Amino acid sequence: MSLKARILIVEDEASQLAVLEYNLTSAGYEAVKATDGQEALQLIDEQMPDLILLDWMLPGISGIEICRQLKVRKDTQAVPIIMLSARSEEVDKVRGLETGADDYLQKPYGIKELLARVRLQLKRARPATTGAELWHGDLRMDTAGQRVWCADHEIVLGPREYALLLALMERPGKVFGRGALLDQVWGRECDVETRTVDVHIARLRKALIKYKGENIIRTIRGSGYSLF
Repeated sequence: MSLKARILIVEDEASQLAVLEYNLTSAGYEAVKATDGQEALQLIDEQMPDLILLDWMLPGISGIEICRQLKVRKDTQAVPIIMLSARSEEVDKVRGLETGADDYLQKPYGIKELLARVRLQLKRARPATTGAELWHGDLRMDTAGQRVWCADHEIVLGPREYALLLALMERPGKVFGRGALLDQVWGRECDVETRTVDVHIARLRKALIKYKGENIIRTIRGSGYSLF
């Protein structure tokens, strides 16, 4: 599981697209590009981003309509959207935010400010991508060093078990289907059976129970797994 945040840039102006791609890549992010709304929606289905930079004025489907659609979908409603727009009226900013955008940046904008807002949204939505520590009760995960402790005891995990725990700790209480965990931990292109998830979850549970003395990973019958 890569900790490099994937950011989708939806922008139809070639010069703006190139500047954003260069600066995001230089800042250590994975940049994915779309030049219209239809392409953006297709890319979201194929490569779920961690954050979306979305231009308001796009050919075909407008940015505001894309934002509306994504915020009513269960699989994308938690993905932060930063709306980029040349519209300067306060009513436009309010409309963008009311539609579901998590932030609104007026063009022309400074790259340093944009990167700061990207970091802020990622820290909220996917803290592991910013190197933040994650806590769940007395369970602590150092995402920068990829190490896990329960109280003062370090828990040694294999790479797949670590990645599964990371996914669960980033969104405690969320129910992850086996397919979603396969995509997030093994990658969308992998040829692995969903049963593999069960095997590694069992190993993770065994390691956690050894130190916590309780099972904190709940099996949701017919759905998947959740951390509680």
